[in-house]
This record gives sequence, C-alpha cells and structure tokens, in this order.
Amino acid sequence: MIKFMPLVLMLGYGLVMWHFSAWRLRQELDARSRPLAHPDLDGVIARLARALDLPSLPVQVYEVDPVNGLAAPDGRVFLTRGFLRKYEAGEVTDTEIASVIAHELGHVALGHARRRMIDFSGQNALRMVLMTVLGRFIPGLGVWLANLLTAALAARLSRRDEYEADAWASALMVKAGFGTAPQKRLFQKLENLTGAPGAGTPAWLLSHPKAALRIAAIEANEARWGLAPQH
Repeated sequence: MIKFMPLVLMLGYGLVMWHFSAWRLRQELDARSRPLAHPDLDGVIARLARALDLPSLPVQVYEVDPVNGLAAPDGRVFLTRGFLRKYEAGEVTDTEIASVIAHELGHVALGHARRRMIDFSGQNALRMVLMTVLGRFIPGLGVWLANLLTAALAARLSRRDEYEADAWASALMVKAGFGTAPQKRLFQKLENLTGAPGAGTPAWLLSHPKAALRIAAIEANEARWGLAPQH
C-alpha cells in the first residue's frame, strides 16, 4: 500500500486542484454574468426548451469579448457578450445561436464536467509517473515528453467530448425543428468569428476538432439517423 501512496496523493491533488479551479470559475462567472435578456432570441430558446419538455431554459451572458459558449461545472449555460455582438451585427443568425446553446446543453446533459474532473485527476497522476520514468531514462527531455504526452491525451479526451456534445446538439436541433443546417453553417463561420484560434497547432494537440471534421461527423449522424442532408 505504501508504494502506491505517491499515486494516491497525485490523484487526490488532482481532485483538489479541479475543485479549486471550478470554484474560481464559479466566482468569475457570478461576478461577470447576468441572465440573457434578448427578445429576438426568446423564440429560439423557447423552442429548445419545449423540445426538452422544460417550461423555460435559463441562459446567462458572460461579459467578455471572445466569441464562445460555456457549460459551467454547476450546469449553467453561458454565451459570451462577444458572441451576442456577432449576432447583433448580423454575422450569425438566431438559429446558429440556438445551436451553440444546444451544444453547451449537451456538455451538461452528458456529464462532461464530472468526466473532466476524473480525467484531470488521472492525467495529473499520469504526468507524475511519466516524469519519473522518462526522467530516469531520458534526463533533461523526460519532463518535456511527459508534459507533451499528457497534453496530447487531454486534447484527445476534450475532442471526444466535443463530438459527443455536437451529436447531442444535432438531435436537439432536429427535435426543435431547426435541423442541423444552422449548426453546420456556424462551424463554417467559426474561424472568421473566433480569429482561428489554434492556427499552426498540431491537430493532436487541439482541444476542439477542426470545423470540417465536426461537420463531417454531423453529416455522418444525419445518414445514420436517416435524415436528408441539410445545408
């Protein structure tokens, strides 16, 4: 039991750090967010709520400039002010905004925050093991390789979550009567909207799949579900 104690401590440390990070995020969101009050979006949000058999669907606005959506560990769903500005400027449509909300709801429904807590703890322990082993055989490079391998694993797990949330969002968008076309159109616009984050980063280190791959996955789901291709 004693020989496994360092591993147990690393797992425990990972859990503590994840909870601390979630607490800090909650404090930040509480301080810089407010309920979404946008009459032009009430209709599409109400349709998502009806598709989920809910009386309403609370969405929060996170007052930051980057274009993004967010599912907080406590289950709240956020759109950034930057995303709403793109909508108000006519660069995205109301149904494309609905697809973002549906995607973030997918993260909540699929329990990705809890999964990431477990993943984060495991990755922290794995990093320490790799640093110890590789550092012994490859002095100087061992720590760098351990961090690189752990980052690649974290990115792969994150991409898996994104594909799952995309599929959940597609199903909800179809049930709400919007179809998958708004979701795919938004992905086609994403690089221009966000300034192409991750440009030049190897695909295996990206936390989100490339837009073309996400669209292809949605179209594969359309075929599997017997839906006509939507554009």
